[in-house]
Amino acid sequence: MLIGMKNVSKLMGIMVISCCAVLVCTMFLNFYLDVRLVKDEITSELAMMFYDAQVSTAKVVCLVSGGCLLITSIVMLLFYIKHYIDTHKKELGILKALGYSNLEVAANFWIFGSSAFLGTALGFGGAFLIMPRFYALQNEDKILPELTIRFHPAVLFYFVILPTVGFSALAIGYAWLKLKKPVLALLKNDFQVSARGKKRREDKSRACSFVDDLKRNTLKSKKALAFFVIFASFCFSSMTQMSFSMKDLASEMMGAMMLAIGIVLAFTTMALAVTTAIHGNTKTIAMMRVFGYSRKECCRAVLGGYRPVSYIGFAIGTVYQYALLRIMVDIVFRDMEGIPAYQFDFPNMFLSLAFFIVVYEVMMFVYSEKIKMISVKEIMLE
Repeated sequence: MLIGMKNVSKLMGIMVISCCAVLVCTMFLNFYLDVRLVKDEITSELAMMFYDAQVSTAKVVCLVSGGCLLITSIVMLLFYIKHYIDTHKKELGILKALGYSNLEVAANFWIFGSSAFLGTALGFGGAFLIMPRFYALQNEDKILPELTIRFHPAVLFYFVILPTVGFSALAIGYAWLKLKKPVLALLKNDFQVSARGKKRREDKSRACSFVDDLKRNTLKSKKALAFFVIFASFCFSSMTQMSFSMKDLASEMMGAMMLAIGIVLAFTTMALAVTTAIHGNTKTIAMMRVFGYSRKECCRAVLGGYRPVSYIGFAIGTVYQYALLRIMVDIVFRDMEGIPAYQFDFPNMFLSLAFFIVVYEVMMFVYSEKIKMISVKEIMLE
């Protein structure tokens, strides 16, 4: 087998994102399907208004959260495939030289869809474990008739079977496109050391100029990683700030669930981006260390460009959560009594920002320590 389970184990990011997406969407869609079954039993106007609000909430959550996480999972899958092909060019080129067609080689990439299956299956099962408590909180005031949790095969098909088949097909198709290169293009080593990197530093200003230029080039050449950093910051910002507001707008359970999902998504995606950035620049880091650059300068060149990007993601997440909560309060629940008016919470925003800065800088420090462990001798012997 061209691609083994060791490679699939690196697809943890897709598994975590798909698990979170299916967990949330399964709960709300299953609730939506079950609550529709009791519509004919509703007699009061208040109960009907509450029913409409619950149905609208389920639709908004599934479309917004599910759609956002689906797009991110697809981008991450394509990134993993491209990264695998780029790091295994010679092996893939040898297979093509032996007579294997692009489709025969690409067919092995179906296994990348297994990460989606593991994530969606865990999310689907986890949703049914949480559902009894979720249903009780959604109808805490007994406004609606008693709701029974039912199993809907359509939910299993759309959230587990279809994503697995779709991701596997997408993996094969994208790999086939990326492999449509001449054999020599796959066999040759495209790594080239920058001419500027071969010169020793003459003064500090020149060194700073080189490091800053390398930082910009690293960021430009790794646009997918910049996207993941933005997404990680976005998840942390939006989910933590929304979780603070859930106590008044929904329930403590919803707040805790949002906080947990946001932190898991943020840490997983950020770790993926930073780890890939370091692994993709090991030769650059080795060359810089040979020419006397410090660990701090290496870290700034490889990871420094992502710091302003992360704050952009945090800002986008702040705007997103505010807009979403305003839509929920002013549009979905506008006719419901007892729903408090929502205003932007600056103290919670600054608290979330402070927590984000601490977490981000600690992660950068931990990964900068890993830069010290890169063996120059091993890199030079490759």
